[in-house]
Amino acid sequence: MQVSTSKVSNVARRHGAASRGLAWLAAAAMALPLAACAVGGNMANGAANASAAPAPVHSSLKPNPEFAGFPQYVGTLGKRPIVMRLGAKTDDPDDKSGVHGEYQFTDTGEVILIAGDRTGPTLEAEESNDGTHITGNWVGTFAADGALSGDRMEVDDSNPQPFDLKPLAAGASAPAVSAAHAAGAATAATPAEKGGHAVGGVGNLVTGE
Repeated sequence: MQVSTSKVSNVARRHGAASRGLAWLAAAAMALPLAACAVGGNMANGAANASAAPAPVHSSLKPNPEFAGFPQYVGTLGKRPIVMRLGAKTDDPDDKSGVHGEYQFTDTGEVILIAGDRTGPTLEAEESNDGTHITGNWVGTFAADGALSGDRMEVDDSNPQPFDLKPLAAGASAPAVSAAHAAGAATAATPAEKGGHAVGGVGNLVTGE
């Protein structure tokens, strides 16, 4: 399903609407345990690789029990399978359109926070993979049957990736997260314990602009 280009390009409107969810993102991140891992640099080859891209530092949030009762949507983001838990915000009675929740890649178990607004059939939201930085924008449309589709983009609206999600029937079980993720999480802290640069703090939220 195509998303109106006017909605995709309307960055100011989306950031204005989603900014009401930024305080929630920080609070949610502080409430959730952070599983962090770091990829240490090779000191012997540091000079030779000075111009190379820095080694990535990975961190992932764990599913928030608060969202367990939210409506669930199952489908794909790009080519990757995800489960999204998305529900109405209840902390502000004047915010009738606010939604929040999380989505999880079932192939790796990574959890990403999401918050924004639903106006009629239109969803405009922002995501954070650490509760601190905005890492992407979502613009989508709810169909009459509850399906949600649209595009997830980088913070500058580049690299659009289509998403296509179907509502999970009440009582149905969401797809299981890959067992390999559990094994990876168990060893993720090892580099940090040996002096790696662990990700553990939550700072002020920024939009990346």
